[in-house]
Amino acid sequence: MKCPDKKSYPESVLEMGQRETQVTITRLLDEVRHMIPDVQFTHFNDTTSAYYSKATLIDPHIKYCVGDHMIFQVEAYDYLRKRKKYGGDFIRGRIYSPELKASASGDVTDWGNGTYNINFTLFWEGKVKISILLHHSSEIVSALWRVRNIDYLKKRFRGKFINNGKQLITECGLQLESKEKTCDYLDHRDGEFFYCIKPPNISCDALTAVQGYTSNRSHLTPMEKEIIAKSKVAVEISKTVDLVIVHQCQGRSAHLEPKCKPGVPTSFPSGYFLKGIWNPVFCNLTSFSFISQAETCLTRKMVYLLGDSTIYQWMTRFTKLMPSLKFFDIHESEWDSPSLALDVSRNIYIYWKKHGHPFLYDNYFTVKSYSYVAHEIDNVSGGPNIIVVITLGHHFRPFPLSLFIRRMLNVRQALERLLLRSPGTQVFFKTENNREKESDLETFSDFNGYIQYKIAKNIFKDLNIGMIDAWDMTNAYGSYDLHPCAEIVNNQINLFLAYICTSNK
Repeated sequence: MKCPDKKSYPESVLEMGQRETQVTITRLLDEVRHMIPDVQFTHFNDTTSAYYSKATLIDPHIKYCVGDHMIFQVEAYDYLRKRKKYGGDFIRGRIYSPELKASASGDVTDWGNGTYNINFTLFWEGKVKISILLHHSSEIVSALWRVRNIDYLKKRFRGKFINNGKQLITECGLQLESKEKTCDYLDHRDGEFFYCIKPPNISCDALTAVQGYTSNRSHLTPMEKEIIAKSKVAVEISKTVDLVIVHQCQGRSAHLEPKCKPGVPTSFPSGYFLKGIWNPVFCNLTSFSFISQAETCLTRKMVYLLGDSTIYQWMTRFTKLMPSLKFFDIHESEWDSPSLALDVSRNIYIYWKKHGHPFLYDNYFTVKSYSYVAHEIDNVSGGPNIIVVITLGHHFRPFPLSLFIRRMLNVRQALERLLLRSPGTQVFFKTENNREKESDLETFSDFNGYIQYKIAKNIFKDLNIGMIDAWDMTNAYGSYDLHPCAEIVNNQINLFLAYICTSNK
């Protein structure tokens, strides 16, 4: 990346992108703003209480059958037992049967007046338990939304410059407060930006590595900090019914879904677990053992995995699932460097590369094998034996949402170019998953991730690509782990292989 002479700041760089892109960013931001209440409150007691809120089963059935819907209505109350008159609470629902290793997400509708509907589809037979969680009150949601979009300074970076054996460290980031001369690493085509304070007498091209760290900067008010400290994350709301018995009723015929193929629209919930296996509801797996066919399905395939550490998990799982697939030593010692696995006998090539700024990692990582995903896609020739899998999300949570939207739109435009020149290329987007409840809420809250999840699905909804809904999977599973367990990752790969294997037939 070359260093322009002119000093620029994020606000001006955002204007570099196409006018149409900026219009889309503004529209999507406005849609999100309408979802989030601008709340004024003066005390913890004014916030939503999971203890006093209640979930009532609407129209209880004498008998529930597989395929039926079960709807709960949640009425939100604060700690003074006063009925809430506005929405915005971050509520999540799931049903589960531990003995069957079965679970599914509920679809939440916010009516904007303190009332919510959670719609559960009963996918399996047996005893089904219900969980409805208040993840964050609307007051915390409002605060998180406000502070997220103020600036880019919650997470910062250090840059390492090396010149003739001399090493210098300077401050870097998506925004700098310093008035010193800067190296401005700008992507004029896509409106992407990154900055470092320029070391004296050293070229901006000498930047070799970057390290992320958390600043002490916070825009939360003292009251908001107190409320967040007092509030527990993901608290169960009391329900009129905690368990139902679901029957396999006669006369109910299964709806035949199409085979799993890119371009098939996904719903929410997009599937459910049964006996530990993820069953998509928008397409027909026809078999639950695609993982056992992985070597056959991927023969003569080149797979590009582009994104963060949650897609790197696929690299490690692939090598465990396919004994003939071995990591190739490309002389990089850190996991965050590009990674390559090969099966020479079957001509299988799987390559992982991290996405461009912002990439949050406590250790220094090289920027020389580092580029934006849109650029990586532009460098893929494409074709029927080429597969591209993308995931972006967790590293964007600390920053204004406009950054994530712009990145997703740039990726979409690159995919449109790829599919135009090589329509036979198979492309997949893996959504981000949820993460630890104990994560720093101002930085990494699952609410920030949920908004990004909705945005990404919206942006990619009409592209001819496959969707791996990791958010739905981890919510249904009840996982709170940035790096989900092997069972979840195996199911992500199994769905991915369902697309690949059925397309080969």
